[in-house]
Amino acid sequence: MPENLSDTTPAPQVWPTLRARNARALIRFLVDAFGFEETVVYGEGERVEHAQLSWPEGGGIMLGSVKDADEDHWPLRPGTFGAYVVTEHPDELCARARAAGAEITDELTDTEYGSRGFGARDPEGNRWSFGTYRGEPRKA
Repeated sequence: MPENLSDTTPAPQVWPTLRARNARALIRFLVDAFGFEETVVYGEGERVEHAQLSWPEGGGIMLGSVKDADEDHWPLRPGTFGAYVVTEHPDELCARARAAGAEITDELTDTEYGSRGFGARDPEGNRWSFGTYRGEPRKA
């Protein structure tokens, strides 16, 4: 095993990334409202160079503070991110998000394809959808 990996390092997967105007406040919100776990945050003062927030049910996101356009090699505009996050507990998560001040954009609903979920927006304007749909099985 490479020395920078441990038994708890997740297997390779997709990690969506986003930028934030106030990354530290967004991190607090995502932890408090949605239940992400703060794994690591690098930066000084209000600036976040890199943060990893893990999703308790697998995967996670990476984020950082927005930079001036000339120095940004990953020029994502704050508030333009959207993600679907799988959860086995959409009702509890919706109640948690609402209690933490998240804007619920789509109330809890059951879909025709068997998912139960809801939509929300964070303080930066990013869109989040949480539901039980895990995707279809891969083709053999």
